[in-house]
Amino acid sequence: MKLILLMFVATILLPDVKGGRSLVFPEQTSTSFVELTPAKPLSLNAFTLCLRLATEQFNERREVILFHYRTQDTDELTLWRLNDGRLKLFLNAPQAAYFVVPEMGPLENHVCVAWESLTGRTTLYLNGRSAASQIFQKGYTVQSGGRVILGQDADSFLGDFEADQSFVGEVFEVNMWDRVLPPDAVQQLSTGKCFSYANVIDWATVELILHGNAVEFQES
Repeated sequence: MKLILLMFVATILLPDVKGGRSLVFPEQTSTSFVELTPAKPLSLNAFTLCLRLATEQFNERREVILFHYRTQDTDELTLWRLNDGRLKLFLNAPQAAYFVVPEMGPLENHVCVAWESLTGRTTLYLNGRSAASQIFQKGYTVQSGGRVILGQDADSFLGDFEADQSFVGEVFEVNMWDRVLPPDAVQQLSTGKCFSYANVIDWATVELILHGNAVEFQES
């Protein structure tokens, strides 16, 4: 079984990628954000969401939005770093799961969260290491028809942002799959490997719509 799993990981891993695209949010505002256009609707019974980012805000004692997906009616799927250092996953707000993790410094961090409806198992990974899994929102389906944004927490479908919740720093990767990736695969991702077929959000190809003073960089 372990050999089969390793073979599976090897077939979907690509070589290390040098350079790539990144987003910089230079200052705290209520106007700067980036909208992502997913490859498929976020009607999900399972997902793995991974982000690579760096920010000095983790030295501050305030909430920081890391990922936001909102439908017309609710915060459907959001990921936060709280003022006490915990990470919080919203899945159909106000339902939330909380994870105690080591202190996240200002250098690059890799964060993944995996969830499946069938069992409710929810696992958060920080830099390739997992926190204890939780049972959360068993039987739920993530609803489609929303907006995926980085940099802000939308209190309504079209905005209502608050500067003191905005993200300041650099985002290097956002990838999302409609399935739970195995732990070995997430560990490989944390070392800088790239996956093919991130079939919901693929950072290499996803369309980015920039607002405010958010800046996109392309490196070779």
